[in-house]
Amino acid sequence: MTSVVRVNPSRPEPAKIKKAASALKKGGLVAFPTETVYGLGANLLDKRAIKKVYEIKNRPKNKPLTIHIADTAAVKKMAGRIPPMAGRLMDRYWPGPLTIILKDRRGKKTGFRMPDNKIALLLIKKAGVPVVAPSANISGNKPPTSAKEVLRDLDGKIDIVIDGGKTKIGVESTVVDMTGRIPKILREGAISKAEIGRI
Repeated sequence: MTSVVRVNPSRPEPAKIKKAASALKKGGLVAFPTETVYGLGANLLDKRAIKKVYEIKNRPKNKPLTIHIADTAAVKKMAGRIPPMAGRLMDRYWPGPLTIILKDRRGKKTGFRMPDNKIALLLIKKAGVPVVAPSANISGNKPPTSAKEVLRDLDGKIDIVIDGGKTKIGVESTVVDMTGRIPKILREGAISKAEIGRI
């Protein structure tokens, strides 16, 4: 059975977050709120956890997972060089509903996002590992904006749901590919194409 942990969204209780972070680090799956929708957190370094994410969500194997970060130092560590235009977008929209795709140190395209949510940021920090977090639902279903909606799809399939109330935005992040000369918007979400274009 999935354990539900209620956390104060304004002042997250460190002990509760620590418990969830420990489960995440050890290969458990933890759903948590972001400002957009609830994400399904897993340790990127744990192959079994990543396999479970794809199986539980019924997610296409060729669809990559975005790494959620708590500070830009994590991007520099994994991606190395940050193009100036990507840096401008990070300065303007992070933390916030923007996923930026860069090339990692091995030249592989990787998505990064810094959520604007105290619970999410504290969980990522305390986990101390790269955390991937696609939306916490079965692929094709509406992304969840509350813990109750997460349980509708994933009850009994994941370890913990952190209930931090309803998400602020309720629409997924905008995804921008910054790996080519010309940035490409792969998904228009909470931030409009026109707004990204102005930056």
